[in-house]
Amino acid sequence: MTNVRVAASARPAGLPMILLAASFGFTIVQLDVTIVNVALDAIGREFGAPTASLQWVVDAYTLLLAALLLSAGALGDRFGPRRAFLTGLVLFAVSSAACGLAHNALQLILSRAVQGASAALLVPPSLALITHAAAGDDKARAWAVGWWTAAGGVSVAAGPVIGGLLIGALSWRWVFLVNLPLCLLGVILTLAFVPEAPPREKRPLDLPGQVLGFVALAALVGAVIEGGHRGWSDPLVVGALVAGFAAAAAFLAVEVRSPHPAVPLAVFRGRMVWSAVVIGVSVNFTYYGVIFVLGLFLQRAAGYSVVQAGLAFLPLTATFIVSNLLSGGIAHRFGPARTMAAGVLVAAVGYALTSRLTAHSPFWAMIPGFLLIPLGMGTAVPAMTSALLASVDRHFSGTASGVLNACRQAAGAAGVAVMGALVAGGPEQIAAGLRTSGLIAAMVLLGAAWVAWRSESGTANSVG
Repeated sequence: MTNVRVAASARPAGLPMILLAASFGFTIVQLDVTIVNVALDAIGREFGAPTASLQWVVDAYTLLLAALLLSAGALGDRFGPRRAFLTGLVLFAVSSAACGLAHNALQLILSRAVQGASAALLVPPSLALITHAAAGDDKARAWAVGWWTAAGGVSVAAGPVIGGLLIGALSWRWVFLVNLPLCLLGVILTLAFVPEAPPREKRPLDLPGQVLGFVALAALVGAVIEGGHRGWSDPLVVGALVAGFAAAAAFLAVEVRSPHPAVPLAVFRGRMVWSAVVIGVSVNFTYYGVIFVLGLFLQRAAGYSVVQAGLAFLPLTATFIVSNLLSGGIAHRFGPARTMAAGVLVAAVGYALTSRLTAHSPFWAMIPGFLLIPLGMGTAVPAMTSALLASVDRHFSGTASGVLNACRQAAGAAGVAVMGALVAGGPEQIAAGLRTSGLIAAMVLLGAAWVAWRSESGTANSVG
């Protein structure tokens, strides 16, 4: 805590209020990743929607968010993060209202897609606002990123809790309508406290690169989503995979030759940058996948009600707050690579413990895993984000964070698809799927820890 106070005391003027405004945007983006999961049963009953339609209520948001993050980062760098952030807040409020007022499943799915596109305009610009406000002060940026990540981490973990309480007291529509006051407050704070970014040279937009990047991510993520229930040999899934890989290859070819690439590939040549991307992908793949499985496990295998299942996630929330806020001091003392490696190792132990749960396990047996997972992730993610931002020119911070978060959201969708496929069936299959998902998550994070540790040794070697 001493390190946190020292960093805070040295922060640039205006950073706390800018951080507060930026955190509102990230909070609502992360909240809507998980809050809708507990509403699916009520939505299905009201609209008579089949399971496939309910899946797209979740996936339409994630797909558009992942596919447009790359373009959103570049647009924020070109037109200014403040303008992009305000636009995203307004569009998110409008699309959230459309979700809450939808009359059928198709309207809800389309509104969720617009909501995901709006969310893409919030994530990279919010990080860029923090980076500009930190003015090159690494300690201040680490402090701010810790709070920013804490806001997002808590909202992800609190989503099922808030959703369960809103549905119990009001209706499923309020899991979307709750965004309206949050967006309004975010707009007010941004207009009042966030200055325009300093002027810089306007680079031409790389439209071919932007389009190819969107097509590649949309096709690949869509294929993973559909492959979970259609089967990987389905012609639509195979066609989407082929199109996605072809678009990705074309994207790389265009970016190498473009005088003004959407993604300056030189930015991502450093080992620390790639380590941050690997950590981000691994964290989202494991967390989103296991949380999806846990939601089904608690309700369908362990017999919890919607409200009880939501409240069972409370240990995740409290631990996220503590670990996110302490991460900056830990990374300052031990370095980002060691902090990332240690964090994902702790989370891996949590997943291994969670894999041992059965349908008859008491709640106290769940608590150790539920505490260690966010403790490790909350330590690793701020260090990952700060390491990435410290490794790139701050004028490319929006683009870099856009690439990182696009990869993370795509990995989250893949985690839900892969681990969700393991829990099809009755309570016994769901309990078995949780065991397998926990072990997969632990193994993935062990590999990520090795990559992070190697980046530390690589940095040391290069310096020496």
